[in-house]
Amino acid sequence: MASILFSVNPGDGLPIYRQIVEQVKGAVSAGRLKPGDQLPTHRELAGELVVAPLTVKKAYDLLQAEGLITMEQGRGTFVTGRARAGSAGARLELIVRVEGLVRQAQVMGLSGAELLRLIRGRWRKALVGGRHG
Repeated sequence: MASILFSVNPGDGLPIYRQIVEQVKGAVSAGRLKPGDQLPTHRELAGELVVAPLTVKKAYDLLQAEGLITMEQGRGTFVTGRARAGSAGARLELIVRVEGLVRQAQVMGLSGAELLRLIRGRWRKALVGGRHG
């Protein structure tokens, strides 16, 4: 099985299943998870994270719908590769998250230019760290 640590923060504004989805996507993007790597079953991961198995199942179902993992009855859950970039659901989720980020920046008093500088810096750091796209 892939040796990756997942963690969830109930106080995060992001639902727990989305936290799991984002962590798996991040691990794939960074190369910590590669095609063919096996993930824990949804019940195993739920036990490790102390969350409901259906929460992890929801995350896995979404990851499978996006083409990032495959769940094979009796064999396990495996990484297939990168999520389909053109997924309408993935794009909509990104838009919702960007809107939240913009609102948060406005509340903090950041200008649009300051927010863009922060985003560009994180983008460059992600590219240097092995993420692509």
